[in-house]
Amino acid sequence: MIDKLLKAIEKQYPLTEVDAGDYKNLKANGMKFSIQAYTAEGLGWVSVMTASGFFGLMKMDTLIINPRDVDMPLLSYDRVHAMGNDTLIYELYDTMVGQPDLSLLDKAKGRTNLLPDHDLGKHWYDEIKLPQSLSKKCKKVQSPAFDDAAHQYMTAFVNAAKAAPSCEAEPKREKASVYVEGLLEHGGPSTDVFKKSIGEEKTARLFRTVLFGTQV
Repeated sequence: MIDKLLKAIEKQYPLTEVDAGDYKNLKANGMKFSIQAYTAEGLGWVSVMTASGFFGLMKMDTLIINPRDVDMPLLSYDRVHAMGNDTLIYELYDTMVGQPDLSLLDKAKGRTNLLPDHDLGKHWYDEIKLPQSLSKKCKKVQSPAFDDAAHQYMTAFVNAAKAAPSCEAEPKREKASVYVEGLLEHGGPSTDVFKKSIGEEKTARLFRTVLFGTQV
């Protein structure tokens, strides 16, 4: 699915891979992680993280878009296959300097209304998470519907980005840094896993220079 989402991005924005260095392959909490980062010409920073573990019983995909060239929110896609369940999460964070049109994302979310919702609970970043975010969970038999929803949502994001106004990179970097530094300070599901396994300093460098590109 990750390849399909990357292709949806690359249709509009050429991708150039950036060397992830020592972070290309990591082990943490019984999981093996593979990480890639890209610059998307005219859009910003894109990263991909895939993970598997526990004898193949758990697989996780993450895709992050930090738009630095257009005024769009930061996007985080997560897909988790575990214990016969499939979880699809799209989260959008307010890193915008203006008010771009997000109606395409409202429509994409609306098309998932019949899919079962998944409550993520309360988190410190909820105040900057946008209402176009979604979280769904189902049994493996419904995975094809989740695949379609994931691709449609990504296509909507890319199309919305194409119509969004361009912006200066520095204000966008500062906005994204608020979220990234908040993750490092307050924690999050993957943040906590990496901190315990590779330490706080290496985790901070991973987040700032590879996953989110806020300090490159």
